[in-house]
Amino acid sequence: MNTWTTGAAQTVLVGVGATAVMDIWLLLLQRLGVPTLNFTMIGRWAGHWRHGTWKHNAIAKAAPVQGELALGWLLHYATGVAFAGLLVGIAGLPWLTNPTLLPALGVGIATVAAPWLVMQPAMGAGIASSRTPAPAKNRLRSLVNHSVFGFGLYLAADLAGVLIAWISR
Repeated sequence: MNTWTTGAAQTVLVGVGATAVMDIWLLLLQRLGVPTLNFTMIGRWAGHWRHGTWKHNAIAKAAPVQGELALGWLLHYATGVAFAGLLVGIAGLPWLTNPTLLPALGVGIATVAAPWLVMQPAMGAGIASSRTPAPAKNRLRSLVNHSVFGFGLYLAADLAGVLIAWISR
């Protein structure tokens, strides 16, 4: 494989792996009784885009969309891959062969801007959950989740490098 193909494949693996690490974290939180992301609502939000509706007063009250759970999961993983691409764009392709924690954690933490400034306002929760009953708790939860994602970027880069090397033999 050439460098670009290898880098692209590795970036996809890093994004999928980091998103899976975040999902394991969310599953743990769920088992502990902590409310977590609802991928059905993310899919519902995305499902309304085709009709030109980008913002809702309360996404839970919006009309359901066929396949919204699957669409929510697809968007979740596609976003993880895009954020991995952002990391590689910032840190460069060499980061994939010699990953370090700081850039991955930095990008992971920075990605909390997406839910705070785009998703939550568009779904009716306000900027950084300002319209929810417990905004500070929700902000902290988002920040921790995205920090776990950042750590997942680092872990997944190590594993993806090993997998790509094994496949390339």
